Parts: sequence; C-alpha cells; structure tokens
Amino acid sequence: MSAPTRVAVRAPARLHFGVLDLRGHLGRRFGGIGAAVPVPGVVLEAEPAAELSATGPDADRALEFARRYLADRGLAGGARFQVHEAIPAHAGLGSGTQLALSVARALAELYRQPTAAEELALSVGRGRRSAIGTWLFEQGGFILEGGRRPGSDAVAPLLARLPMPADWRCVVVVPEGKPGLSGEAEAAAFTDLVPPAQEEVERVAHIVLLQLLPALADADLPAFGDALSEIQRVTGGWFAAAQGGAFAPGPSAELVSRLAQWGAVGGVGQSSWGPAVYGIVGSEGEGARIEALARSSVGRRARVYWTGFANEGARVMVE
Repeated sequence: MSAPTRVAVRAPARLHFGVLDLRGHLGRRFGGIGAAVPVPGVVLEAEPAAELSATGPDADRALEFARRYLADRGLAGGARFQVHEAIPAHAGLGSGTQLALSVARALAELYRQPTAAEELALSVGRGRRSAIGTWLFEQGGFILEGGRRPGSDAVAPLLARLPMPADWRCVVVVPEGKPGLSGEAEAAAFTDLVPPAQEEVERVAHIVLLQLLPALADADLPAFGDALSEIQRVTGGWFAAAQGGAFAPGPSAELVSRLAQWGAVGGVGQSSWGPAVYGIVGSEGEGARIEALARSSVGRRARVYWTGFANEGARVMVE
C-alpha cells in the first residue's frame, strides 16, 4: 500500500455538562458528562513534508501539538497543515483537545501509527483531567467518563456512551467576555477549590444515574432538561469561588437565564469554564426560534450556533 498523500480531519466541538466529583474520596477524581456538536468544529488537512508548517486559524497551536506528537513518537520529519476551521479558543468548547487530537490523528495516518484516541491524547498531553473530549473525538454522542485514578496518567475510562436523539437541537452562544480558564491557570484553580459537600457529590451521581441517563435513553426531553439544569446548578456552585458565581458572571450568567426563559426545556448551562453557554430544545423549529432570540439579544457581540448533535466522532479521510 502506498503512503498517504493527504489526510483530512473534521472533529466536533465538545459541550461539557458537568463534573461528577471534586472530592475523590472513593479513589477517583473529576469524572464527567458531555456531548458532541458538529459546529463549531475543527477542519484541517495534512500532507507529507520534510518540515512542519501550518496556515489558517490556530496555526500556531496546531504546530505545537504536531511537535509534541512527533517528539512523543520519536518520529523525524514533518507535515504541512492547513487549518480551515477552528473552534473558538478558551470558550469552553474543547478547542485545544479537538485541535490536538485532529493534528495527532492526521500525523498518525501519515506516519502509519496507532490511531486510538487514548493514545493520541497521551501523545499530545491532553486528557489530564477530563476525558470527555477524547471519547467524543472517537465516538461522538453523549459521554459519561469515570474520572482519574490517583498516580495514573491513563485517560479516564469510558463508562457509558449513548446517542443523542436525532430531533434534539442545541443553541450555543459564545458571548464576548473573559476567556475560560485553561492551562496553568486552570490547574491552579482546581488546586484552590474547596471540596464540595459529600451530600452534593452523591446527589449529582444519583441524578446522572437514575434521571439523566434514563431520560436520554427514553428520549424524554423535559426529564433530561430538568436533570441537566439541576446538575449545572449544583456543580456550578463548586466552581463559584474560581469563576465568580455558579456561572461566569456577566453575559454568560444572563444568557443561561434567558435561554431557560425562552423555552430551552432540554436543559441550559455553561460548558466547562465558559463563556460558552447552551440551551437544548426538541425540534428544528424551536432551535431556530431561540437562535433568533439569542442573536437579537447579543447582536454582533457574540457568536451564535444552532445545531443538532454529532452522534459520530471525528471524520477522517485518507488519500
């Protein structure tokens, strides 16, 4: 078989719905739930080359991830990247992980290396706290992951993966505002957070297991929305000291409230550290209606997307 001459990767964005446990008293910490949406997303191409180069949005970050991957694998050589589309950076939509995995997957195809998402994540230094983005890159849909084990560098295990109903829609708003925490600032914030009450951790786990997941399996949008909004309310309080409230203050917190008022019965909340927020509805018409309300509310000061969910992971084309 001849060597690949071009690899194209299209990866979905990640909505982070909540963390399960910041205490870690059972031996694992973090854990979480999330879902994939096709827009915004990462779209890039890679071709063989003697040296590394990249053009397009987030080109510098793409090059850094490429260097990490090649160094981790002990590979000499390069590649020429063209990034056509990128996820807004530091907005809570998984831009770093999805770009990193897209770059790593393209290089793995060019150099005929293993392509399992867990291996790609470790090679570029992702998945150190949350594994949601890693599993969504590979499989899409709705993900429940089981948290990090102390002393282990392994990606947190996948516990459950369910498809999102085909008729459900999501309105995602990225307002202007303070970027979400990432990198060293995020690590410091986690270190400083006060562990939540044991009763709250148990409540979140109970809601996920016996309300959120059954509602998703039954495609019961109101029940799913009640569960998701409650999870966001409780877990948002765990991060209030670091971000100034249950949701990032200013436009993010206001938009979460408005999305609920406008009828996002499938749940509202903030994705990760924000400032991106989301509202879930049950039909294309409802999605279009709420998108129009959101656009009229924020004007040109924000990016607004409305979309279905991505029930498959990254799409990879090899020539």
